[in-house]
Amino acid sequence: MKKLEVSAIEEGTVIDQIASKSTFKVANILDIQNIDQVVLVGVNLSSKKLDKKGIIKIGGKQLTQDEVNKIALIAPDATLNIIKDSEVERKFQVAIPDTLEGIVKCFNPNCVSNHQVIQSKFHVMNKNPIKIRCHYCERHMGGDDIELV
Repeated sequence: MKKLEVSAIEEGTVIDQIASKSTFKVANILDIQNIDQVVLVGVNLSSKKLDKKGIIKIGGKQLTQDEVNKIALIAPDATLNIIKDSEVERKFQVAIPDTLEGIVKCFNPNCVSNHQVIQSKFHVMNKNPIKIRCHYCERHMGGDDIELV
């Protein structure tokens, strides 16, 4: 089998251990089409941890906490590698926070968060499988119901 090599980035972020089916969802969170730096996206790569995995390398980008929280919802097994001077400066697994503010839309059409200019807020009831409760209408949502803002 021919092995492909992907060049390292000098500065930026590598998101690894993404379930293959979630790779492009993570790419959409990061709005990669509007990044002027090097962006590499790999899907269906072999993995010891996952059956098949995805990986995204983004030169010159440090993720915001909101981006990390959204990635944790979509790809809870993902790891982030912060790259400085072509070396991994820091590596950590994403984690779903106990409260999600301003990153998920309530699926209840009558919820006040869908009618007034207020930030959505959810309490995480269960992390695996994900189950959240709206702070305002108390509606429960599972993974299939989650729509990112």
